[in-house]
Amino acid sequence: MRITRQSLIRVAKETAQERAYNNPDIVAAYLAGSLLRDDPMLGGTTDIDLVFVHDQPPRQRREIIKLTPDFHIDIQRRSREEFKSPRELRGDPWLGHELYDPMLLFEKEKFFEFVQASLRAGFEFEGPPLVLQRSRAMQSQARGIWLALSEGENKPAQQRIVDYFQAVYLAANSMVELNGAPIAERRLLLDYPDRIQPLEKPDLYGGLLGLLGASHVTAETIDQRIPEWEAAFSTASQVDGTDPRIHPARLNYYEKAIKSMLSSDTPIAALWPLIHTWALAAASLSGDQLKLWRTAFGDLELIGSAFTQRLQDLDHFLDEIDIVLDAYAAAYGLESTTS
Repeated sequence: MRITRQSLIRVAKETAQERAYNNPDIVAAYLAGSLLRDDPMLGGTTDIDLVFVHDQPPRQRREIIKLTPDFHIDIQRRSREEFKSPRELRGDPWLGHELYDPMLLFEKEKFFEFVQASLRAGFEFEGPPLVLQRSRAMQSQARGIWLALSEGENKPAQQRIVDYFQAVYLAANSMVELNGAPIAERRLLLDYPDRIQPLEKPDLYGGLLGLLGASHVTAETIDQRIPEWEAAFSTASQVDGTDPRIHPARLNYYEKAIKSMLSSDTPIAALWPLIHTWALAAASLSGDQLKLWRTAFGDLELIGSAFTQRLQDLDHFLDEIDIVLDAYAAAYGLESTTS
């Protein structure tokens, strides 16, 4: 069966209409994510990112529906309350971009039309003050996670790595924000060099690779880890409370993307989706199930005593981001220090 971007968009429209018809609590539905790109496929896979806005706080925030082994629907549910101040959403690095130009699939009471008009008012969304605000918001969140990790939060090692990766992802995207929307998780190392190129700060890419232990792996060693990663993913996907990204319907979504990047001109890009999802899976595992994870992440110098050095590297990376943001602020006559 040949699946195209248009056929997946059709599935999105049909799903939105069917859900809205059967649930009067839905006030809007829109398509976000990779299907808004001309070429949404990575490794021949993609997902359908649907967002439903509910009149009341939804009981279930996320739902994943398998379509085929390579395609699934990823439904996010939001409360109408989250959109009560549309102008403030312009400073939100995630919801702001999500709402700026999605594909509207359903609305009633002109809900979405009002929210988007407020978000876009005055063409200020892409102006330096709001760009800087969104970038600093992500940098600040990353710094907060770093601080908690540095103070020695009493968490299992695998959860500390999940938090560390979240800080790294936020820090990297705080630089990407200066030139547009954040990079989706699978594509972080694939798109990052081009997205930061206008900043003329190539050391940022090298710094990001260093935070992930990239110098300790090759395309061959990444490929050799895939069966171990897959076993951890499959096991964790059956455990209650596992991060929703570790879902059986998403295994091919990640694995085929990883293998596609390994065979590309930038095979190191495969490292991020492999170790990021492996960490999310490991957070739901215990005992002997973690032996292979410990070996792999030990080789990357991401656990044990080496983790202290990684935190110091992250501190330095965040300091470099401070310098870039201060220079950006000075160039546009804005506040020159982070809040």
